[in-house]
Amino acid sequence: MALVPSDPISNGSGGGPLFAEVNMVADPSAPATVRATVVQASTVFYDTPATLDKAERLLAEAASYGSQLVVFPEAFIGGYPRGSNFGVTIGNRTAKGREEFRKYHASAIDVPGPEVERLAAMAGKYKVYLVMGVIERDGYTLYCTVLFFDSQGRYLGKHRKIMPTALERVIWGFGDGSTIPVFETPIGKIGAAICWENRMPLLRTAMYAKGIEIYCAPTADARDVWQASMTHIALEGGCFVLSANQFCRRKDYPPPPEYMFTGTEGDLNPESVVCAGGSVIISPTGTILAGPNYDGEALISADLDLGEIARAKFDFDVVGHYSRPEVLSLVVQDSPTNPVTFTSSSANPEASHR
Repeated sequence: MALVPSDPISNGSGGGPLFAEVNMVADPSAPATVRATVVQASTVFYDTPATLDKAERLLAEAASYGSQLVVFPEAFIGGYPRGSNFGVTIGNRTAKGREEFRKYHASAIDVPGPEVERLAAMAGKYKVYLVMGVIERDGYTLYCTVLFFDSQGRYLGKHRKIMPTALERVIWGFGDGSTIPVFETPIGKIGAAICWENRMPLLRTAMYAKGIEIYCAPTADARDVWQASMTHIALEGGCFVLSANQFCRRKDYPPPPEYMFTGTEGDLNPESVVCAGGSVIISPTGTILAGPNYDGEALISADLDLGEIARAKFDFDVVGHYSRPEVLSLVVQDSPTNPVTFTSSSANPEASHR
């Protein structure tokens, strides 16, 4: 494994490589390989157009290294509002917190929408499969979502986080079983779970049952213990795990008092690291192929030997020869759960005025 140093990264459009790249060379005798990259970088907070520009620069650089699959962190488009409480206490919301939510809502994207079209065009331009963490706006409810695109520039679908963690539940809605996709592609079966929903055994089992081979895990968790979860999933599922996290400093967020890190703002300076990354790529046998990286923004890449999937499942196939369905089984409710359902496709004009 080689870490090639590069100059510090800015959100501007300067020349030269954006990131150091962690590079793994595959065994030339492997039956099939896929070059994969996880992006470890920060959002341009409250500036979605600039974040899209940054995403394209990162995607172009990953493609220049020969990457076929590129995975971005949780909430890369729209931003992860680390440290904010949106002015919420039990029984009360503040005016400042409401305005903070308005700005956050304005930074989110509609799916479908113009930003999705641009992401699709990027994937087609650089001929890569793209897995992108976004904040999805559906009316006035936000969702933490992952979008999938193929190398021909087609939008494949989305996964909405089914269980936001802690205070995330104040600002994000809950996904349902209709958006737990695993896409069959020429480079493998690809799906995603976001951050701590990776710790939900039944969700993982549903994805294993769909045959996931390249398990993407965008996250906001930079703790060392996260690595144990990623290794466990790779071993349990007999799949490659690609976990992408942001690397952020305090200066990557708006300055105080516009944006406050509740409880810690007084201890921070512009260079303070508020999310240390830890992005990693792990094989189906639990071998770390690249990362984890805690040094800064980076592109972290590895060649995935797809033959490793069969070698791993020879030992343990969690929904196959190592299952006991007569003892333990799972039922997944995978239909959309809509709060309002109309019984006819066309509303009665007279009824609408009653």
